[in-house]
Amino acid sequence: MKKIVQLTILFVFLGAFTACEKDSKNGNNDEMNFIVAFKEQSVSYEQITDDKKIELVFSEMAVEEGSVEIKLFEKNAKYGEDYQTLPTSENLVLTLPFQKGDKGINFTFENLIFPFDRTDKTVQFTINKVNYKAKPTNVQGYNIMLISFDASLGGVITPEIGGASQPNQVYVDLGGKATYTVKRDSWDLAFYSGNDFKVKINGAVYMAAGKLDFTDIDKVKESDVEELKNKVKIGTFEASNVQYIDFPSGELDRTAIGTIRENDADNKVYLLNLGFEPGSPNAAAGTVNITGQSRGWKKIRILKRGENYLLQYANLSDTAHKEVLITKSTGFNFTFFSILNDKVVEVEPSQKKWDLNFTVFTNTVDQNGQDMGSYGFSDFIVINRYGGVKAYRIAVGDKDSKSAYKEFNKQDVQQNLLEDDLRVIGGTWRDVANDKVLFSNVFYVIQDSKGNFYKMRMLSLMSENGERGHPKFEYSLLR
Repeated sequence: MKKIVQLTILFVFLGAFTACEKDSKNGNNDEMNFIVAFKEQSVSYEQITDDKKIELVFSEMAVEEGSVEIKLFEKNAKYGEDYQTLPTSENLVLTLPFQKGDKGINFTFENLIFPFDRTDKTVQFTINKVNYKAKPTNVQGYNIMLISFDASLGGVITPEIGGASQPNQVYVDLGGKATYTVKRDSWDLAFYSGNDFKVKINGAVYMAAGKLDFTDIDKVKESDVEELKNKVKIGTFEASNVQYIDFPSGELDRTAIGTIRENDADNKVYLLNLGFEPGSPNAAAGTVNITGQSRGWKKIRILKRGENYLLQYANLSDTAHKEVLITKSTGFNFTFFSILNDKVVEVEPSQKKWDLNFTVFTNTVDQNGQDMGSYGFSDFIVINRYGGVKAYRIAVGDKDSKSAYKEFNKQDVQQNLLEDDLRVIGGTWRDVANDKVLFSNVFYVIQDSKGNFYKMRMLSLMSENGERGHPKFEYSLLR
């Protein structure tokens, strides 16, 4: 069963003000400003069927009373009809008093229409003024809080890929601030839901497929494929090996299994290497253990039946096969099937509900510019090419990306640099071959499946104990 986590990304005081970098010096080094910020940067409107407490945090305990003024900005939402606040606002200005000893304040956002009548509503809350006489005030960190169906303002996400064996694939919806976690060995074949009839194999477990000169699956014997078995695998370091994997850019006309043809006689039987189970989670610090036991071999043949696929599959020694009709899934990139479990399984979220996939990946490798075939990569990030996601990488030379990232805004986006290659982020944010380091001078621009632009920067590769498989990243909506 798919594990779905809706991220609220709550920050403790220190985390909420990380972006401030203590640059609030006002000429008196002995006195820090009294800083106010929202605890959350954004909230999905879909989460608020009734009401939601919106919290603000202070940099220190208040030593006297005061107040915070917040301005409201609406888009396709009207105060008193679609929503309201407690306390109430006057002319879309909300005044929140606080008392001596308070460490923060809050107000309540009430949704007045449920079920939702439309999904393009947005309400933005902006801290406008802090009334406080005890010391100078400042608004830093999250000074804006957005309630929206479409676009999260961003935050920090830690995809749960599961440690050194990286047993999970984690799909990330940037706009919805959500992750969707599945076991990477839970599926084998992905049947394309678009107009064409294409089938992908599961590169996350290092699968491979080779075409046979047979059209009758029941006539294929194990002795017919013994020699080919030595080729239909990844990591042989032969250039010709690439024909047995889905080309890693994601082009559907370069899959290991050819286009499914109208005429049955044009659809051959394939030898299918099911790859490997995830390895043991026990691994030395800084290393991974991606592959465990072999998942075995199958023979398959795929036919076209109207607007559906007919999958035939069997063990290599079987003289009879199983059949299953696979229907295209409207609103999804693919329909996924597990041969080992004989059933359709849920893997990806719907087409517009994810942007990034943290996963093990089958890629191509070269040596001094020479193609050396396929190879397995861990700590990899794939974009949702089939849902319209694009991205590009920004390298800032010797300059630390933290300041460059902070200063980057929507006007700096160069749309001509956007790519739809699955690997545009890939593993370009880390070096795992040598020093196991996170590159500090790179970040990424991502155009999500809804057309919003985000900037994204990786924060970690490993856990505090040096265990691989614990990535973390931050991202922000560019406006």
